[in-house]
Amino acid sequence: MNHYCLECGTQLDTRIIEDRKREICPACGWIHYKQYKVSAGVRIEKDGRLLLVKRGIDPWKGHWYMPAGFLEVDEDPEEAAVREAFEETGLKVKTLRLAGVYTYKDDPRGNGIVFLYDAEILGGTMQITNETEKIGFLSAEEVMQLKFTGISGFNQIQDWLKTKGVLMEIDHA
Repeated sequence: MNHYCLECGTQLDTRIIEDRKREICPACGWIHYKQYKVSAGVRIEKDGRLLLVKRGIDPWKGHWYMPAGFLEVDEDPEEAAVREAFEETGLKVKTLRLAGVYTYKDDPRGNGIVFLYDAEILGGTMQITNETEKIGFLSAEEVMQLKFTGISGFNQIQDWLKTKGVLMEIDHA
């Protein structure tokens, strides 16, 4: 696939710059620096059970994760986490504290970083959306039977299981 300069529109060349393969504009010298995609999500627990959604779209259709998604350019991570929770579950939530920061390199849309917040439900009605197949609060035993959305989803859920005293490894495939 050809890429073009954001400054002048010239087709980019690939060269080694700063010891990395990078795209550069041969006309004006603009360099494309690939960067992490930034996401945010929520970890909501109720009666010892974890809120998870089953993806209804690719990538990872049919796999489970905590409600999360990409930040918009005008959002901070907490705002994005609240918005994504509502978009994917119908629930209005409030973030409480940062639960963790996770990186991933296995998403076909690009490498990224996820800010995960502990959150509580303020209102709304839990409902399936165009992005989700199922939504529910699941026990640790139920969670261990699921497939997750990549290494970040696996690590987030593994960390939650540790808070429950469950040290068993789970399948992230």
